[in-house]
Amino acid sequence: MRSIIVFAGLMVAAAGLVASWLDNSPATSSQPAATAAAVATVAPASSGRRSITISRDRRGHFAVEARVDGRRLDFMVDTGASVIALTATDARRLGIFPSFNEYRAQVRTANGTVKAAPVTLGSVDVGGLVVRDVPALVMPENALGENLLGLAYLTRLKRFEYAGGKLVLEQ
Repeated sequence: MRSIIVFAGLMVAAAGLVASWLDNSPATSSQPAATAAAVATVAPASSGRRSITISRDRRGHFAVEARVDGRRLDFMVDTGASVIALTATDARRLGIFPSFNEYRAQVRTANGTVKAAPVTLGSVDVGGLVVRDVPALVMPENALGENLLGLAYLTRLKRFEYAGGKLVLEQ
């Protein structure tokens, strides 16, 4: 149990460094803008890479629609989250029903420490950028207001960067 807590602490620290790096990266994007709170798919380049550009929503966050194991879910992109975090309600929509004993991962949130259930998602598709076998956590009821798309997805892309006031994802 102690090693899980130490690992979680290290992941939080690493996520903070990545978030800081993203905030300080130069604004060099030449991708077209998406409409507010929507994802714009950019045609694949000749190199076979695909990228999408995400604009901030009305709250100032980067919100995306994803397909998780074929089902549509809404997410807030969170570079401070080491894994994908699912609400209990959306986990049930995916057919994930963790037992009480499976809530064994300690997670520090803004509202304190809670136990979450580790799971693996078969595929996560954001605008055609598909990542397979993605670690995630199912959060207990009312511990999370919305699903979080964390670094377990983002770091499996070729790149992700904050540029020109937009978030660019590339595979």
